[in-house]
Amino acid sequence: MTNKYLSYITDEHFLQCISNLHQSYLKAKNNITKKSFYANKVDTIKLTFDSRFNEIDEEDLIQSEVLRQIDKSINNSIGTFHEQVLGGIQGFEVGKLSGFDIKATDNTLFADIKNKHNTMNSSSAEALFQKLARFADSFKKARCYWVQILAKGSFDELWTGEINGKEYSHSRVRKISGDKFYALLTGRDDAFFQLYQALPLAIKDFLETLDRQSEIAKNSAIEEIKTETLLTKKSILDQITFENYSYYLGFKEE
Repeated sequence: MTNKYLSYITDEHFLQCISNLHQSYLKAKNNITKKSFYANKVDTIKLTFDSRFNEIDEEDLIQSEVLRQIDKSINNSIGTFHEQVLGGIQGFEVGKLSGFDIKATDNTLFADIKNKHNTMNSSSAEALFQKLARFADSFKKARCYWVQILAKGSFDELWTGEINGKEYSHSRVRKISGDKFYALLTGRDDAFFQLYQALPLAIKDFLETLDRQSEIAKNSAIEEIKTETLLTKKSILDQITFENYSYYLGFKEE
């Protein structure tokens, strides 16, 4: 039977990957309560400028800030989505707390997947190189990859260079862009483009299977803050400011 979405994994697997990511979105939305929204301190000075200079309603502005916090938690889940998709390709599997994200079942390939090229500092990059080198040394036929799903170019090359003042190189430790890695695992040059093209239809099909009433999740942060403003008669921005910085000079209310 011909697959509806992608030529290299089953429709059932692809829809399950989408379902897993959808659950991550719902969890992220549900996790944004007033308490968690305030956890890292809200920069109400910046929000004041944003509101005035960009002519944004305060409630819309806070909603955007909440969505920004949700987005931060979703980024890791997007990386997991790619791991799960790639793990559905015949001959490959997802790592389960094994120090790698994807491996070939015959141990000829190990990979660590980062969704964006700039998500590591120098210490993280050094640790990743050392980890990949250990896999390469342990499995003499293995090529080991730092995968950058969203890279600044299209490449598959040795990972060499100076990290934290030390020269690093290994004949089987490489770095690779997302398009090249999808092509490598599937044998199809356009595999990543296939994914991009298939997503709208697959997401639409998935959402149509849901009970819309039961799947809706909504962060409670804004509603909690608005409830407080009914009592205090403050603007939303003032409410957030006074709750976040009541211990600052001049902000404590008598």
